[in-house]
Amino acid sequence: MRAGRSTTVAAVAGALALTAFTAPAAEAADTGITVSDVVVNGGRPIVVGTTQEVRPGISFRVTWPAGHSLATIDANPFLHRHDTTAAKGFVSGGIWMGLITCNEDGSRAANCTGDFFIDPPYRLDSNGDATTWKVAFNAMVWTADDRLKSQEYLTGLGSTQIKRGAKATANASPEPVVKGKTLTVTGRLTRADWVKHAYVGYGGKAAKLQFRKAGTSTYSTVRIVNADSAGHLRTTVTANADGYWRWTFGETATTGGASAAGDYVDVR
Repeated sequence: MRAGRSTTVAAVAGALALTAFTAPAAEAADTGITVSDVVVNGGRPIVVGTTQEVRPGISFRVTWPAGHSLATIDANPFLHRHDTTAAKGFVSGGIWMGLITCNEDGSRAANCTGDFFIDPPYRLDSNGDATTWKVAFNAMVWTADDRLKSQEYLTGLGSTQIKRGAKATANASPEPVVKGKTLTVTGRLTRADWVKHAYVGYGGKAAKLQFRKAGTSTYSTVRIVNADSAGHLRTTVTANADGYWRWTFGETATTGGASAAGDYVDVR
């Protein structure tokens, strides 16, 4: 945050990789910096797929001790899973911030907003990463000539859930179909595998088969079906009206929810 501007400052963290990081013991001193009102991703879980980078937002309030300004302090947020107490540092932890912007309010305090940078092929390498991540801050105070005066890690500031992305597909056939005849609806449920860097079958997951009549905007659940071990779904229904068929399921503790695009069937 030491950008030499008193009202607005933008900082980019130098460490974005998921890597071990431990604070030097000699610098683990009280900085007088406090952080509060931390909100990650608007309070929602962070859902990450296999290739597309995700930038969940963060907002917080930071205060600093007398004799310093926004230009001589840092409060850099990061997410971590494991910690060590010996050096007040963290291992296997660093999903670090991207861009942070802070605005002073005239009382040795500032309100800050920004984001984290999560690039799944490099930042998440285990499906065990789909869990609760803790929010922490690397707080530093600098002298006017840019020397580190004190540093500490601020913890106990909240947590967020990181979940595996998921997908659903749907196909209804035959198309068109004679009214009163049997319609077969198939599909597949998959979710992100952060080891294989691909979507794999979500075996055994229960999904709702839903129908939306043509000319309406609301889906209704017809039945619930469990996917097979490879994530495949299959059931039969009676065709009564033109409309859209889809499979959908909600999120779990480790995986986001998904809904297939509706597959339109013309009933004649």
